[in-house]
Amino acid sequence: MDVEKLYKDIIIKPRDAVVFGCSYGPDSMALFKTLLEYRKNHDIVLICAHVNHDRRVESAKEKEDLEEFCKENNVIFEYMKIEKYGDDNFHNEARNIRYQFFDEVVKKYNAKYLFTAHHGDDLMETILMRIARGSTLRGYSGFKKKVLMDGYYIYRPFIGLTKDELLEYCHKNKINYAVDKSNFSNVYTRNRYRMEVLPFLKSEEKDIHKKFLKFSNVLSEADEFIEEEADKAINRVVKDNKLYIDKYLEINKFLKRIILERFISSFYQDDLILINDKHLDLIENLINSKKSNAKVNLPNDVEVIKSYNTLIIKRNPSLLSSYEIEVSKEVMLPNGHKLELIDSVKGNSNNIIKLSSKEIVLPLIVRTRKLGDVMTIKGGGHKKIKDIFIDSKIPLTDRDLWPIVVDSRGHIVFVPGLKKSKFDKTNNEFYDIILRYE
Repeated sequence: MDVEKLYKDIIIKPRDAVVFGCSYGPDSMALFKTLLEYRKNHDIVLICAHVNHDRRVESAKEKEDLEEFCKENNVIFEYMKIEKYGDDNFHNEARNIRYQFFDEVVKKYNAKYLFTAHHGDDLMETILMRIARGSTLRGYSGFKKKVLMDGYYIYRPFIGLTKDELLEYCHKNKINYAVDKSNFSNVYTRNRYRMEVLPFLKSEEKDIHKKFLKFSNVLSEADEFIEEEADKAINRVVKDNKLYIDKYLEINKFLKRIILERFISSFYQDDLILINDKHLDLIENLINSKKSNAKVNLPNDVEVIKSYNTLIIKRNPSLLSSYEIEVSKEVMLPNGHKLELIDSVKGNSNNIIKLSSKEIVLPLIVRTRKLGDVMTIKGGGHKKIKDIFIDSKIPLTDRDLWPIVVDSRGHIVFVPGLKKSKFDKTNNEFYDIILRYE
């Protein structure tokens, strides 16, 4: 494998930091080895980011072996262990936690690249699964080789290679790695594609992975053009979180689906996978209905409501008893308010909190209150959440859905609009997270 050719389109300066995700499986250990080879001719600092998902007894030993290999090769080792999971969708939640950790490591070392070992077989599996499930044009394209994130790139150098080529590379170079036995279980959908569908496709065309890569690139280019057109259209159709039906009916049929997905995306974020073509069909039927006032129900107690010429989307609090949502750029809350991460702020009200990622464990979670909730308040001392509600004269009907922001250890950091914790920072102290409640 020619590593110079493999990494010919990355821009590296002397002493630049490069972070790579590594599980100790054959794919990521092949990535590890190519980066070591690349480092021989380029003055870079390598940081290995390893996540222990704590689902297998072998995980602890794999962490030790990988850490030792890093020491032997003068590679920085960054590690996290996932202590608990909250969602039913293990793979989706694990991926979110993993990439949140990678993002923290990248920013810690001011790296320009995050390398992952995704390869051509992964791309085929992703495309096939999304075709079977139903997706958008962007979804059908799978994933890209290079993606711009917040100040850095995710880079997947193996996207044009197969799993077999990476295994051959490991064996040729006598690279130690571990095999995750769960990858052979047909319980998981992706494994069934891997073990049953891909072998058939490869028997029909040995370079099928290259055809899928071309398919992915064509769809990505088409999606970029369409997204530009969608930006123009959505500015005409959606204003103040309302979709205007008369304007919507004027636009191109293909763009309509994109605009509907964008319209509802803020209510689902990483759970957008819950929405499929049937749900979008329900919304379109609602729009085209002759009824002036009607609604449809979507997953997670979300309602889409038609009122004459407008469409709005909201959660129905009467259907909810609790919720737990990972805080992202913007979170629409069941009580009609929203939480958003912002870059700067003036003022210092109870609707804003400034936090340091050095003192809390990300990601932040916004949830409903729990029995016995206590917060260490700003200025010292402890206070029950129940007493904060009483002091603030919050009606009983509002308390069950009032947002409580906690870190991943469960420490309450913020009761939006009411009280800040000891983790709140002044303007003169270090902080790198600003959360606003509106």
